[in-house]
Amino acid sequence: MRSKKKAIPSWKQLRFSQMPLRYQLSILFLLIGIVPALGLGVLVNFTVDRIVERQVEDNTLQLIGKVNQSLDKSIDNLQSITYLAEFDEDVQTFIKETRNERDPRQLTENMSSFFQGFTTLYPEIAGIMVVNSQGAYLSNEMYAYNDADLTEEEWFKQAVGQKGIFTVIGHPGKRSVTTHVNYTPEEVVSVARALVDSETQDIKGVILIDLKLRSLSGIVRDITLGKNGYLMILDEEGEKIYAPENSVLRHFNASWFDDNSSGTFNKQIGNENFQFQYQTSSYTGWRTIGVFDTGDAALAVREIHFYVVCYLFIVCMFGLTAAYVLSQSISRPIHHLMSLMQKAEKGDMTLRYLGNRGDEVGQLGISFNRMLQEIKKLMVINRQKEKQKQEAELRSLTAHIKPHFLYNTLDTIHWMARKQGADDVSVMIQSLSKLFRIGLSKGSNMIPLSQEIEHISSYLQIQKTRYRDRVECHMDIKEDELHCYVVKLMLQPLVENAIYHGIKARRGAGTILIKVRKQEEALIITVSDNGAGVDEDRLRQLRKQLDDPLVTLETHNEEQLPGRSYGLLNVQARIQLTFGPSYGITLDSTQGEGTKVTIIHPIVTKPQVMLDHVTEEEER
Repeated sequence: MRSKKKAIPSWKQLRFSQMPLRYQLSILFLLIGIVPALGLGVLVNFTVDRIVERQVEDNTLQLIGKVNQSLDKSIDNLQSITYLAEFDEDVQTFIKETRNERDPRQLTENMSSFFQGFTTLYPEIAGIMVVNSQGAYLSNEMYAYNDADLTEEEWFKQAVGQKGIFTVIGHPGKRSVTTHVNYTPEEVVSVARALVDSETQDIKGVILIDLKLRSLSGIVRDITLGKNGYLMILDEEGEKIYAPENSVLRHFNASWFDDNSSGTFNKQIGNENFQFQYQTSSYTGWRTIGVFDTGDAALAVREIHFYVVCYLFIVCMFGLTAAYVLSQSISRPIHHLMSLMQKAEKGDMTLRYLGNRGDEVGQLGISFNRMLQEIKKLMVINRQKEKQKQEAELRSLTAHIKPHFLYNTLDTIHWMARKQGADDVSVMIQSLSKLFRIGLSKGSNMIPLSQEIEHISSYLQIQKTRYRDRVECHMDIKEDELHCYVVKLMLQPLVENAIYHGIKARRGAGTILIKVRKQEEALIITVSDNGAGVDEDRLRQLRKQLDDPLVTLETHNEEQLPGRSYGLLNVQARIQLTFGPSYGITLDSTQGEGTKVTIIHPIVTKPQVMLDHVTEEEER
C-alpha cells in the first residue's frame, strides 16, 4: 500500500505541464531541432532513389535526343546531296542513256569530278554511285566487282519501292558494289533514293551513297552515361548500326521494345541489372539506346545516405548541447523573476529586478519594476480618489437643495412681474426658468432633441432681450429628428460662441442657422453664423485642442482658456466620453465670413447614459 502511494506523485511529475521549465524547454528544443532533422533524413533517404533515378532518366533522354538530332542532320545532308546530284546536267544526261550505248569519256570524267567534289567537301562520305534504269552506273569511289545486274540488287529495289523517297538502308549487307578503299559492310551505312520522272512517274535510276560509320560513331563514342554507361544505335529491324565493344548487344532482344517512340525499361543480364532508355528517330527510324548499370546510381545513392547519416549525427549532438544550454539560460532568470513576484504578491513593493539582460526576460524584469512603481502610484491615487469621492458625495447631497429653492424663487419673480405689468421681465424670467429646468433635466445626461431646442430657444429669447434685432436665429429641423436623444446642453455653448465671438464682433445684425440632418447612422448638427470668423492661427490652435479636449481641460481652467475654447472643449469632451472618439465636433471658419461648427452625434432613440435620478417631487 505504501509503495502505491509513493508511485502517484512520481507519475504526476512525469506530466509535461508539471515538469520544471528547464525540462520543458529542453524537450521543446529537442522536438523543434532534432525531430524535424530526423524526419528530413528519413524523407531524403526515402525519396533520393526516385529523385536520382528521375534525374538520370531525364538527363539521358535529353542526351539521346541531342544525339538523334546530330544523326538526323548527318543523314539529312546526304539527302540534300542526292537532290543536288539529280539536278546536275551530266547526271540527267547519264540516266537517259541505254545500257547498250557506250558512255562518253567526257561525261564520265565530268561526273567523277562532280562526285569527287562532294567527298572532298564531306569526307565522311565513302562514295557516291548513280545507277540508271538499264543497270549502267557511274561513281568516283564505288564500282561493281562482277557482272551482276545492279537493278536486281536488294538496295536498288528497296529504293525503287519508295518512289523517290529518301531511304536509309543501313549496313549494305550482300551486294555487288564495293569501294576502292574496300570498306567492309560493317564500316559503312548506305542510303539511296530513286530518281523519278516528274511527268511519267517512271524510275530513271537510283543514287546510292555510302557513309563512313566512324562519322556516326564519333557522335556517340565519347558520350558516357554515369561511370560506365554508353550509347548504341539500332535500325528499325533491331540490327546494329553502332555499338561499342563489350556491349550487351549480343544479349539484346528487339522484343523488349514496345510501340512507343521512346521509353525506359530494366533488364537483368547475367548477374547485373541494366537500365535501357531509348528514343526512335522519326527521320531515320533508328533507335538510339542508352545503357547503364543500375549499380552506378545505387552507389551515388549510398553516398548520399552516408552524408545524411553524418549530418543527422552532428545535428543530434549539437541539438542536445544547445537544448541544455538554452534551457538553463532562459529558465534561470525566469525562476529568479518568479521568486520576486511571489514576494511582491505578499505585499513587499520595495523589491526590484537587478538583471542586465537585453532579451525578453530582461525586458520582462524592467516591466516588473515599472509595474511595482505604477502599483504604488495607483495605490496613492486610489486613496486620493476615495477621499475626493466622499467630498463629491457630500457636495451632491448639498446641491439637491438648490433646484427646489431656485424654481420657487423664479416662479415668484415671474408672477410678481406679471402682476406689475412688466411683461418683458415676465417673459425673460420664464425663459430663464425653462433654461435652468431643462439644464438640470432631473439629473439625466441625455435629453430629447426637442427639449434641447426648447432650451436653446429660451436662451435665445433672453439674448434677444439684450441684443434686440442684432441676432436672428433660424432652425432647419425635421419632425422625426426631434425625438432623437442627444447629450444635453450641447447647443447653448455653440450658440453663445456664435453671438459673443462672431456676431457681436461684426457690424450690423447677424444670423445664426441651426440645422439637423440624419446621415446613415449619425445625426449631423451644424451651428453656423455669418460673424467675424476666426483667423488661421487661432483656428489651427482650436482644432489641436479639440483633438484632445480632456488634456486641455485638465491642465487649464475656464479663465485660462481664451475666447470660445472652453465651451467647445466641454461639449467635445462630453460627447467623446459618452460615445467615443468617432463622434464629436469639427470646426470650420473663414475670417470676415463666419464660422461653422459641425457636431457628429449617433442616432439614439432612447437615453443611454443617466446620472443621478432625481424624482419630480424632489425637483418641485
